[in-house]
Amino acid sequence: MDLSREERELLRLISQAPEPVAMSSLFDEIETKPQPEIDSPDDDPVRVAWYEEKLGLHWASVGLWEKELVRVVHPANGERPDLVEATDAGRALLGCAPAAG
Repeated sequence: MDLSREERELLRLISQAPEPVAMSSLFDEIETKPQPEIDSPDDDPVRVAWYEEKLGLHWASVGLWEKELVRVVHPANGERPDLVEATDAGRALLGCAPAAG
C-alpha cells in the first residue's frame, strides 16, 4: 500500500505512542514549514506554504482512517478530539510489533 510522506510519518508516530493519541497533536513533530508571523498577509508565501502543509496533514489523518490503518479508541467528546491507535494492519505496514493487550 502506498502512503504519502505525511501519512507514513503520522502512522509511525501513532504506532510509537504509548497510549491513544490525537492525530493533530503530532502535526508539530512532522511540520517542516516555518509558522508565519501572526501579522503576515494572507497571500504571504510563508503563510501559504504553512497552510498547505497543515491541510496536507489533516488529509493524511483522514487517509489513515479511510485505509483502516488507525482506529478511533476514544471518540471526541467536546473537550478533546478523537484519540486513535494504529491497527494491526497499520503496524504491519510499518513493520512494527502488534499492540499488547
